[in-house]
Amino acid sequence: MSALLWIAALVLVALGLAGLVLPALPGAPLLFLGLVCAAWAEGFAYVGPGWLAVLAALAAIAIPIDLAAGAVGARRFGASGRAMLGAALGALVGVFFGPLGIVLGPFLGAALAELAAQRDLRQAGRSGLGAALGLALGAAAKLALAFAMLGLFAFVRFFGG
Repeated sequence: MSALLWIAALVLVALGLAGLVLPALPGAPLLFLGLVCAAWAEGFAYVGPGWLAVLAALAAIAIPIDLAAGAVGARRFGASGRAMLGAALGALVGVFFGPLGIVLGPFLGAALAELAAQRDLRQAGRSGLGAALGLALGAAAKLALAFAMLGLFAFVRFFGG
């Protein structure tokens, strides 16, 4: 049973880390589940319910922070709600085109949505830039929270928190 929990922990942590930059995967929740499996594999001897609650809180705030960063970045550059939706769809489609798609997808999605709404090319470009920067800031915030989760887990596990 312990070996299966460790395998599940490794797979979930890997998927969680991938999900921090890939919009199709819920990164922070998967990472948290992986850490729960790791704690469970050791019978919660080192990382107990209290610390898992702290890790759960960090995972929970990653989602609204990510959404807020994307919205703030897009709005700061004058993007419409349609552009923000376009950026999200562009990010999702961009995943299938590798790292370049992940970067260009939100920009193109927001810009095309603004052009479809008959806004001028300059405003479409600004909205695309704002949406892409907002999504990048959201990803950076998620990465920071994820590394805080991993660091906290490791600290508590190896140094007794």
